[in-house]
Amino acid sequence: QVQFLESGGGSVQAGESLRLSCVVSEVTFRSDFMGWFRQPPGHWREGVASINTKSAFYADSVKGRFTISRDNTKNTIYLQMNSLKPEDTAMYYCASGYGRDFSLSPADYSYWGQGTQVTVSS
Repeated sequence: QVQFLESGGGSVQAGESLRLSCVVSEVTFRSDFMGWFRQPPGHWREGVASINTKSAFYADSVKGRFTISRDNTKNTIYLQMNSLKPEDTAMYYCASGYGRDFSLSPADYSYWGQGTQVTVSS
């Protein structure tokens, strides 16, 4: 059974930090790769970071500020977000995919969580 439980979103000031968590079912955690996406109001969903068992990959817009990680003992992936900017405001989703090493394209992902809202004010 595929299950996602995202948490950690909230409202912060620019420059502050948040850590998002996504607890997934064990079968989902065995997927080939997982990722975090975000969708600002009125915009397309965009890839933020992707991770497999060996490596992590980032969108240029978050490199050096965001870190994706996984805890295999807790079936959880995290997104540590530092130096947040108002343009980071969005609904953030975690997702899982198969058949690749990683991807920042929503089309490559099979399963999605419900999302957690992040709002950054200036």
